[in-house]
Amino acid sequence: MRIAALYRYPVKGFTPEECETLCILDGGRVAGDRVLGVRFGNAAISGEAWGTKHEFVALVNTPGLARLELRFDHKKFRLRITSRNEVIVDEKLDDGGRTRIAAAIEDYVLHLAENPLSSHPNRLPLHIVGDGITPRYQDDQAGFVTLHSRESLAALASTANSPDLSEHRFRSNIAIEGAEAWEEQTWVGRQIRIGDVDFEAVSPKGRCLATHANPLTGERDLPVMKILLKAFAREKPTFAIAMTARSPGGMIHIGDKVTVYA
Repeated sequence: MRIAALYRYPVKGFTPEECETLCILDGGRVAGDRVLGVRFGNAAISGEAWGTKHEFVALVNTPGLARLELRFDHKKFRLRITSRNEVIVDEKLDDGGRTRIAAAIEDYVLHLAENPLSSHPNRLPLHIVGDGITPRYQDDQAGFVTLHSRESLAALASTANSPDLSEHRFRSNIAIEGAEAWEEQTWVGRQIRIGDVDFEAVSPKGRCLATHANPLTGERDLPVMKILLKAFAREKPTFAIAMTARSPGGMIHIGDKVTVYA
């Protein structure tokens, strides 16, 4: 088994960066992953603190985000968001830039047919949170690394009768090849070495409505949660696993070998 693709998501709920390598930090998070978020103005948590996905503009409540293309300069702290080659915003993460980024996202979201703002004006204004460095806004406060196999993806695509089903729907950090379909689900509680980094598989990854959004169109086009229950029978829709890394972390690369230990 080997790594087939690597991803990180600089802004929670927005589109991914495809990477040749990922840096796994001491403590287990992916460097540069979910370092920013677009938080509702009335969120219960203030400041930079972690909060649930329901406090943010994210795919779960705004499927049209999937149409956006995002580029974050991790050295210059500059965020550029485009839609179909039209620049929505291109700003640095200073105070003024954050305000302009939030306003541009607000304007884009309010023009979507499905959005979390039109009927909830108390969620405005939006705020850009995060320092652009610290991985903080994963769905789970522990900040796990996520992994799925392309064999599981193929099995799900077959059940869905959708051969071009994209793994981007599931927002994993690591996609591997060479496993049996759903095999990674049997690794929970076991040790996994990927390249030179040792991980522990902590739990299956439950799925939400974010997976229903087509990564190209931004429309909810497949009932993925229902299809998952048919393809891989569990109490809740499950795809991928969550992992934590043993200290001191390290670098992983596309092509690295994946080995599972008892």
